[in-house]
Amino acid sequence: MNSEILARPELGDVVVGVDGSPSARTAALWAAAEADRRGRSLRLVHAADTDRRAYWTDAETIQAVREAGRDLLTETESSVRRRFPDLVVTKELSRREPVSGLQNAAGDRGTIVVGSRGLGGFSALMLGSVGLGVAARAEVPVMVVRGSDERPETGSVTAAVQDAKDLDWLPLAAAEADARKTDLRLVSVWNVLTHVGSVATMLDDLDAMARQRVHEVKVLADRVRELYPQLIVGHHVVTGTSTPGILIEASSRTDLIVMGRGRRPLGVGPSLGRVAHALIHHADCPVEVVPASFVTPDEEP
Repeated sequence: MNSEILARPELGDVVVGVDGSPSARTAALWAAAEADRRGRSLRLVHAADTDRRAYWTDAETIQAVREAGRDLLTETESSVRRRFPDLVVTKELSRREPVSGLQNAAGDRGTIVVGSRGLGGFSALMLGSVGLGVAARAEVPVMVVRGSDERPETGSVTAAVQDAKDLDWLPLAAAEADARKTDLRLVSVWNVLTHVGSVATMLDDLDAMARQRVHEVKVLADRVRELYPQLIVGHHVVTGTSTPGILIEASSRTDLIVMGRGRRPLGVGPSLGRVAHALIHHADCPVEVVPASFVTPDEEP
């Protein structure tokens, strides 16, 4: 991996799910700001799930659901345009259920944005159902908007890294920092409890493994600097016994946390680990989850 030639990724259009909840409204405005930074378009999606519900719901109710969805999209578009009058905004009232509706709207290169919680019922965007489903299964980056919308900017993007395999997605974190004109911080948590009793049995072995982790994170930082010479890149290895706890604490000092999502075992099923679960439920800032399979066009073989 270290010998591969990296290419700067191109940040795609932004797709945001709206359901009328306060969290979704916050996510829509945050997604608009993200699209504006990228110089990309914003797509507002309300997935009404009318195709499936038509099997047991009468036509009059389905029509009412669709009209309510159109009104919601129009209202959200108006809110976005008041703040970003020059942004290209499109609307989609999807007949699909929310997870597949958002995935379909994002295509192969888009970025999906969801709120941290939603409404119950047919238009749910409740993290734990739709939000978690999208974050676990989407083949494009997914951003879960957390934290207060009045939270002051810190001037940094944080990438949660572990080893050389993170070069699969790390350039995307660098692109996010570059678009914001902020610093990029690479943070790796070295948890000694994950090694005791399995890989390492002697203190000397643990010390050597810790030094290896520091070296690997430095190599990652050097590769990012080669790709973005003007970007300020810091790297830190933090020792502790709770990886989620350390990263959640770090989220209070950054504008965005970016992390990779591992490949699915045997290619099936969701693969959102416990650290990602903890962050998207408890972080103090938005969290971006990037699937390992996400490859920019310039990096395709």
